[in-house]
Amino acid sequence: MKILSLDSATECATCAILDENKLLGEVVFNYKKQHSIILMPMIDYLLKNLNLTIQDIDGFVVSKGPGSFTGLRIGAATIKGLSEGTGKPFVSVSSLDGLAFNLAYTDGIICPILDALRDNVYTCLYRFNDGVLECLIDYSAISIEELISILNTYDEKITFIGDCTEKFKDKLNTSLKNIYFAPSSLNVVKASSLGDIGLNLIKSDISEDIHTFAPIYLRKSQAEREYENKNGL
Repeated sequence: MKILSLDSATECATCAILDENKLLGEVVFNYKKQHSIILMPMIDYLLKNLNLTIQDIDGFVVSKGPGSFTGLRIGAATIKGLSEGTGKPFVSVSSLDGLAFNLAYTDGIICPILDALRDNVYTCLYRFNDGVLECLIDYSAISIEELISILNTYDEKITFIGDCTEKFKDKLNTSLKNIYFAPSSLNVVKASSLGDIGLNLIKSDISEDIHTFAPIYLRKSQAEREYENKNGL
């Protein structure tokens, strides 16, 4: 079974093709390029270099967020189009789950943090329990101060990962004990991590409905917030 996965929830764009035994290929592009321009060429590049066609793919995985509103919509539209065009199923995996999976089998708590602007983060807490990724709280969009308060209730090792680690490293170091930070190369969502999770979902006959699937946004878009402020809503 071959799976094509992609993520466009953040500034980083990534695409991977894997099967049940190994990662066949992966592209990670983390440099302010428009996802609408580079996603399809990335997919085409992988397929051509692996001597595959889109019909050789048995299922698709897409990040469902949280993250950039525009990026998530582009990723969802891309995977929906590929799924409908090939008649193959697709599943969605949270970008936070994917980040946590980058640190598979790490001891203690894993805390991914993605930038939600204005000192807010998209986050969740995880632990690997007998080799299974366990989600400890709901996906959240909260201030970094709120997150620190939550983490201070845990008396164990905490490892941070994500595009906000450098931004808040000093504050986290002064506010928490027994904390660690993932290597910078792991601070982006990897399509291969999403693919590993999604492959197991597809093998369990789980799939999304192409007509009802929508990303997880967690908070209103800037345009919606500005409209409500302007109209006193």
